[in-house]
Amino acid sequence: MSGLFPGAHVAQRGDRPAVVMAGTGETWTYADLDGYATRFARVLRDLGVGVGDHVALCLENRLEVVGVQWGAHYAGTFYTPISTRLGAEELGYVVRDCGAKVLVVSDATAERALEGVADLDGLAVLTVGGERPGARALDDLLAVQGGAPLPDAVDGSEMLYSSGTTGRPKGIRPALPGTPLGTTNILAPLLQGFFAFDADSVYLSPAPYYHASPFKYCFTATGMGATVVLMERFDAEAALAAIERHAITHSQWVPTMLLRMLRLPDEVKARYDLSSHRVAIHAAAPMPVEAKHAMIDWWGPVLHEFYASSEAIGLCHCTSQQWLERPGTVGRAIMGKLEIRDPETGTLLGPGEEGLVCFAEGRPFEYHGDAEGTAEAYTAPGVATVGDIGRVDEDGFLFLTDRRSNLIITGGVNVYPQETEDVLAVHPKVADVAVIGVPNDDFGEEVRAVVQVADGVEPSDELAAELVAYTRERLADVKCPRQVDFRDDLPREPNGKLLKRKLRDAYWADRSSRLV
Repeated sequence: MSGLFPGAHVAQRGDRPAVVMAGTGETWTYADLDGYATRFARVLRDLGVGVGDHVALCLENRLEVVGVQWGAHYAGTFYTPISTRLGAEELGYVVRDCGAKVLVVSDATAERALEGVADLDGLAVLTVGGERPGARALDDLLAVQGGAPLPDAVDGSEMLYSSGTTGRPKGIRPALPGTPLGTTNILAPLLQGFFAFDADSVYLSPAPYYHASPFKYCFTATGMGATVVLMERFDAEAALAAIERHAITHSQWVPTMLLRMLRLPDEVKARYDLSSHRVAIHAAAPMPVEAKHAMIDWWGPVLHEFYASSEAIGLCHCTSQQWLERPGTVGRAIMGKLEIRDPETGTLLGPGEEGLVCFAEGRPFEYHGDAEGTAEAYTAPGVATVGDIGRVDEDGFLFLTDRRSNLIITGGVNVYPQETEDVLAVHPKVADVAVIGVPNDDFGEEVRAVVQVADGVEPSDELAAELVAYTRERLADVKCPRQVDFRDDLPREPNGKLLKRKLRDAYWADRSSRLV
């Protein structure tokens, strides 16, 4: 596919909405988006940013975040979105690690950003929508730029950071394409082929833009000439209202969002016309089987699940019908060659055997500045993994068990806690749950559930006993929690990923080792 950039659509569809804010209705047309991106690319050149250099952005969901992303792409740079939830030190770490020459922030993120990069010489900090001491107003820089495209423009590339679920975030550095602008986008043919996505699609993005899927999918949608409807923040009922108001055809979710919509009162769910909605994509975290059945019953067979990673080593996909035939699957490989390998020896395993999920023939990548981490990601030449555990059936459909890093070893028995979490997640008194391994002097580790209760429910010893009994009715004894602890909330990223490391650290803080 060629012409995959906003400027390619201006001549014939320049007045078509490119990006719409769901809450306010504020809109950029394709002429607006291309004009902003072109001028920002010229700003970068004036600041000495060349092809292959690095730009970072820490912006909330707003029109400009799309323009900044495309401008950095027009300039042929690497560009890294940074979570708006990070503290000053964490934010500064990412900027330093990626070697950014320019950091773009907003009024909402500027204070933390400027604190985090205060000691960085040579970094240009640009502020969207206003002026800050220590930063330059991007609007002023854009205003003096002409609208002519950069000559000989080439494609840039995102450089995402892992979410840090097991430690410090790692930069995932692909090879810079260096090809003419609008000729390199591996996601576009997949969206077109598997989701019937085209220039007439209207795509709802309810998640924070800085996460991998929104960042890539909104980029691809605007590259293809479609309309992106961007929610300022997720709200269950507001999401349903947005589908009706904007005649959404395609959307993307994480299971936490789907669960919250499922829990809306029936009269609220029935209030909105969802008939335009043809494809609802979900990924990023496992979804309990019972809950997914309920979503398909409600929305119809429009749900598509995919399994991938920020490293983009491979991609699996399944339709609603395929999932109903094989409940729990995350699909078959549609990019890369799916393999299951022994976690210790690296040898190939057969259908039904549980092991490390790997992909061969995927897009090469490296962890920026981390040769050891890169080497660990490759289990064999050209075969990479992100540490997930699973099995494939005879037809090549993948079933995930857990992340290898979440493995609990209790009394010498390996327990992957995802199955236990799936059972507890659908209990009516549970809003959120994590199952982790905590110290046990006899068994090394024991299985512990950490629960956020549903609205109107009070934590109690009686409820803890009820939840333990609930799991024992449904699972093997070794997979069941010995104890349930209650918390007001669990440390989740907005994309639904649970930061189990933060939970585990509290239990292991007084131990010098994770081995007992």
